[in-house]
This record gives sequence, structure tokens and C-alpha cells, in this order.
Amino acid sequence: MSTSHALTEAAPERRPAPQEPHPAPPRPRPARLRPADVLRVGGSGLRSRPLRVFLSALGIAIGIAAMVGVVGISTSSTEDLDRRLAALGTNLLTVSPGQSFAGGTAHLPDEAVGMIGNVDGVASVSAVGKTGAKVYRNDRVPKEETGGLTVYAARTDLPRTAGAELVDGRWLNAASVRYPAVVLGPKAAEQLGVFRAGADTRVWLGDRWFTVVGLLAPNELVPDLDSAALVGWPVAEAELGFDGHPTTVYTRAEDSAVTDVQSVLGATANPENPSETNVSRPSDALEAKEATDDALSGLLLGLGAVALLVGGVGVANTMVISVLERRAEIGLRRSLGATRGQVRTQFLCEALLLSALGGLGGVVLGIAVTSGYAAYQGWPSVVPVWAMAGGVGATLAIGGLAGFYPAVRAARLPPTEALATT
Repeated sequence: MSTSHALTEAAPERRPAPQEPHPAPPRPRPARLRPADVLRVGGSGLRSRPLRVFLSALGIAIGIAAMVGVVGISTSSTEDLDRRLAALGTNLLTVSPGQSFAGGTAHLPDEAVGMIGNVDGVASVSAVGKTGAKVYRNDRVPKEETGGLTVYAARTDLPRTAGAELVDGRWLNAASVRYPAVVLGPKAAEQLGVFRAGADTRVWLGDRWFTVVGLLAPNELVPDLDSAALVGWPVAEAELGFDGHPTTVYTRAEDSAVTDVQSVLGATANPENPSETNVSRPSDALEAKEATDDALSGLLLGLGAVALLVGGVGVANTMVISVLERRAEIGLRRSLGATRGQVRTQFLCEALLLSALGGLGGVVLGIAVTSGYAAYQGWPSVVPVWAMAGGVGATLAIGGLAGFYPAVRAARLPPTEALATT
């Protein structure tokens, strides 16, 4: 047997190995959009319609500017009020006669000033008394043309207690209170045409000439003095028929005793009839004015909220129209594998970006309005941080609500139907 034949017989028979089935290819997963990609896609949607985006953002900006401006102006006004009260002092109390039981006008006793001065916690006390005299620029002015000016008898310590300051001349002193000398408030001096004090400046008061010895500065705590002509207590009794009863008693209390002094002031000024007195703090009038300003601010805030709502409707309208105009784009993206969630996220991002643009622009505009108005009024410009953050937060909330429906509508759009419209 040959060698080749032996090898042939010894070699085993080779059979093909069985083939294993190939595994099915994995289903493709949609690509995930990173936050930066979402912002980029949303921004490109806004850049394609700049005019419409600007008008929609402007509607939101007007509402936010109104809200931030109202809050800023109100806060600036309050800050100015607090600053003025801190400078002038809130410890000034006033006592004036009220109504008697018979319905007539009561009066304070002559000893009211002295009795109040003996109360513990009272730092200083002074008074003025209303006379029946009238003051005119000269003796040729008709008597009926009084101009609403009031002539008061005043004590020499009035400036210290009432916080009155002079811009020209001097205050009444022990030498001038018995003579025809007068100090004019700023409004009274302007109405009488008096612009400086001096021996050659006179006014016609109580049918005789009085020399103007001083001119007062405006007094915010006691505005009644601005329209007053103030003469000495003795000359008022001797020449003007003054009865000597004080009509307003000004009291400066120690800061720690204001409440205690206020509670006993009426009974001290008129022990026999304490109910016939009126006790108040001039700062209360300023705070009442501030409360009126707050009510007006509430109205303006309501108007700002309406403007913000209108801006939100503008966002919704812009996004709905955007979905209708971009059906082909939506269909193409869906055909290329974009999920409904990605399409929904894209349009919701566009709505939020649009709202954020309007909100930031409104905050900047509101700050500018507040600063300009505060500078015009001479107030400190204050815009609370919560107002700025709340303005932007409100716009994002409005934008999210306004853009939710268009985003859902875009996500539910079938790709075949969207492409069929191209």
C-alpha cells in the first residue's frame, strides 16, 4: 500500500461546523439634548423671527417695568420719608382744643403750657395762639382779600420746640415781643411779596404797620407755620385783641417717653375737660400721606399685572403662530428621530427665553424709571431685590404657562402630516 493511500485512509472526515444565529441589531436610541443644545435650538427659533420676538418681549417688558417702577418709586418715597422723620424727629406732640359738649369750640386754659412743662419726660414745650387779625402787603389792599393767611401769637421758645428755622433775619426775642415785629412763614412771605427781613420791610397787620424781622424756612412737621404771620404774645394781647388762650401747644418728649407723655397730654393740658382736647403727632400726618401713596401704588400694581397678562397672551400667540409656520421643520425633525419630548422641550425653551428677554428688559426699564423719578424728586433711589427677582420670576412663570400648549401641540404633530404640508 502506498504512503499517500495510507494517509488518506487515516485522515478523519471534516464536517462543516454549525453556524450560530446572528443577534438582532439593537434599536437605535434617540440622541439626548444637553441643556446647551436646548438653549441653542431655542435661540435659533427666536432669531428667525426678530420683529415678532421684539414686539412680544416688549409687551412683557412694559408690564414688568410698571410693576418694578411702582415698587421702586414707593420704596424710594418711603425711604425719603424715613430719612426726613429721622432728621426732624418723631417726638413732637401737639395739643389743640376740640369740641365742647355744647357743640362749640373749646379752648385750652392759659396755664396749659406750664402744666405740660411739669410732666416727666417732656423736654420742651411752646405754643401759638390764633388771633383775629389779618395781614396785608400794605394798607391799600381791600380787607376782604386776606389770602388765607393767619396771624398767630407766638412764644419766644417756639423754634426750639417746633423745629422752625430762619432763612433770613432773627426770631422774636424778649425785646421785640412787646413791639410791632412779625416773623413770616415761607408761603406767607411769598404771598405778601416779602423776600427779605429788615427794618425797612413792613406789612400792614391789625390796622397798623409791623416790621418784618425774620423769614422762616419750610417746616414739614408743622406746615401750619408756613402760611402764618407770627407776632409776640404780649403785643398780640395789647394791640390785636388776643384772649391769651393757646390754640396749639407743641411738646417735645424724650424719645423713650413719647407714648407715656402722649397718653397724659390731654388730661394735663385741660384737667377739667380732657375730652375736649385733640392730641396728635405731626409725623402721623406724614404717615397717613404715605398710606395714601401706598393705595395708589396698589392700583398701579394692578395695572402692571394686567399689562403682564397681556404680555403673556402675546407670548402664547407668538408661539402658536410659530408652531403653525414651522410644521415642516417639526415634521423633518421627527422623521430624523427627534422625540415628542425633545420637540416639546424646544418650543417650551423658546417661550421661556422670550419671556426672560421681556422680563430682564422690563427690570432694566423699571430701574431707569425709578432712578429718573427719584432724582427729579430728590429722593434716594431704592429698588428692592425681591421686586427685580420677582419680576423675572413672574415672566418665566407666565412664559411657561403661555408656551406650554403650543409646545404640546408641536410635539403631537405627526411627522407625515407635517411633511405633507411642505
